[in-house]
Amino acid sequence: MEPRRLTVVRETARLPWTLAIAALAISGWMAWEKFGPQDIGDPIATSLAAFERQNRLTVFSAQLAPVVSASDERIGGLLQSRQVAVIPARVDYTLDLSKVGRDRLNWDAAAKRLDVRLPPVTVGKPNLDEANAQYLREGVFITREAQAKLNRDNTLLAERQAQTAATNPQLLDLARSAARDAVRQNLAIPLEVAGYGPVTVTVRFDGEPVSGR
Repeated sequence: MEPRRLTVVRETARLPWTLAIAALAISGWMAWEKFGPQDIGDPIATSLAAFERQNRLTVFSAQLAPVVSASDERIGGLLQSRQVAVIPARVDYTLDLSKVGRDRLNWDAAAKRLDVRLPPVTVGKPNLDEANAQYLREGVFITREAQAKLNRDNTLLAERQAQTAATNPQLLDLARSAARDAVRQNLAIPLEVAGYGPVTVTVRFDGEPVSGR
């Protein structure tokens, strides 16, 4: 009977070692998952996810001050009035990032460089600040109806003038430059956080040549 009991004792003594080895294996696997080589995924997918969080990005705003004038005549020209107005306006320039898909991104793993091709910057509708407008009125007597018409006419003229000024090539260049900077920052930081380290992001717009490497 003695040998049989000895066998049981030996099997029982082996159990703690089995548990210790299993625990060590689990700890090693967890350490590998945390500190070992990582498959950090698709850099283009990471970039697209960063764009999806923005959707539409305001990259630049221009402060304009259109100077416009309007005239009004009533009672066969007996009542004449004129109003000159300076109406501050703000125009926002935005990027529609929902139009940026995989076809607009190219990842060079060897150079750790992401090339981005953007759609054109969109020039928004002028936002007139009529509360801070300045007016100069001329006329012996300006009726309420004439004043309302002068205001409407000047508002329309100011919107058109601000829209035209906003498409000035110099302002568009400033907006595109701001867009490039914003996109570089919005993509370089998420890629670095995702584990790619310092990454170069090059940005160009539709129709622009690829810059030299």
